Amino acid sequence: MKKIFSAAAILLFSLFALTGCGMGEKNVSISIIYASVTVLSLLLLVGCFFSVRKKRFWFIMLFSSVFVVNAGYTLLSVSSCLDTALWANRISYLGSVFLPMSMLMILLNVTDTRYKKYLPHVLFSVAGIIFLVAASPGILPIYYKDVSFEVVGGVSTLVKVYGPLHPLYLVYLLGYFFAMVTVIITARAKKTVDTALHAVFLAAAVLVNIGVWFIEQLVNIDFEMLSVSYIISELFLLGVHLVMKENQRLRMIVKQVEAVRSYSNDGSQSEIMLEKPIDGVEFSPESVEMFMKGLSMLTPTEREIYDAYVARVTTKEVMSNMNIKESTLKYHNRNIYGKLGVSTRKELLELHKHVKEIKEKLENLEENE
Repeated sequence: MKKIFSAAAILLFSLFALTGCGMGEKNVSISIIYASVTVLSLLLLVGCFFSVRKKRFWFIMLFSSVFVVNAGYTLLSVSSCLDTALWANRISYLGSVFLPMSMLMILLNVTDTRYKKYLPHVLFSVAGIIFLVAASPGILPIYYKDVSFEVVGGVSTLVKVYGPLHPLYLVYLLGYFFAMVTVIITARAKKTVDTALHAVFLAAAVLVNIGVWFIEQLVNIDFEMLSVSYIISELFLLGVHLVMKENQRLRMIVKQVEAVRSYSNDGSQSEIMLEKPIDGVEFSPESVEMFMKGLSMLTPTEREIYDAYVARVTTKEVMSNMNIKESTLKYHNRNIYGKLGVSTRKELLELHKHVKEIKEKLENLEENE
């Protein structure tokens, strides 16, 4: 993902450099810039899909929304008639209405803020209504009273006369803006955001878009700067998300080490600091602690079976070596799994391997002290 960030930064710099051309050249280059931003958005979407663990829905939706917005801007800039331009405008609004919702949900998840299960459904419904209103030009005169088509310097554009429901989109954006700022401030107050710097980056991801939007309302700019600011925001959010998740992962590892150390035979109570994270951490500190506690509660027979499983002895070999029936082995398995907090032999072996890695790390650290 770092390579994608680097490539994105280089391309963004190139795009800003293009906007520094003379007025005639600038008009001609706008479509090229939109197309370049759209390609960049697509590459970031593909990179996000393959890089973000567990394919987190809201990040995929955010990156998809940015791509759809920029695709709409690109199609609008090369449209040849009013109908095509209106459809391109609808495409850009399709991404625009779902983008702030994705950002809010990401902020809620990144900051571990609790919310009602029905919240996403409500937000989807509201976004759908806003989109229908914004997509009404050419059908109803409620969002735009009148709209016409022009080509200036080789670039297509819509000339709009705002209708009575046009402020609805502004209210929609401002609502999300205040909601996101509130989430960030609350999270910082409750210290669910690791540092003040992380909170600043999260706020920047929110403020950059609303700031650019207001500037575009006040100043007549030929180029939609939101196409670039959206990419900056998604990179901000993804970067902070990755950093905070890594910090949470490190804290989990420390707790797991403490759980293993508490139930280790040597009883060492020295302070342990990990130099490097242990790969493949998938178990909570509570599951590790229960596993370690359960090991000390196994009966001699259960321990013998456990050791056989760890040694990868087959079920038939265990029954033969211990001279027991399958029903007896199943009885012992239920007791073993219950004490260790696992449900299958595969999970037992994975937890055993995980705890073994932690113990080896502890031993290496203690040897170097």
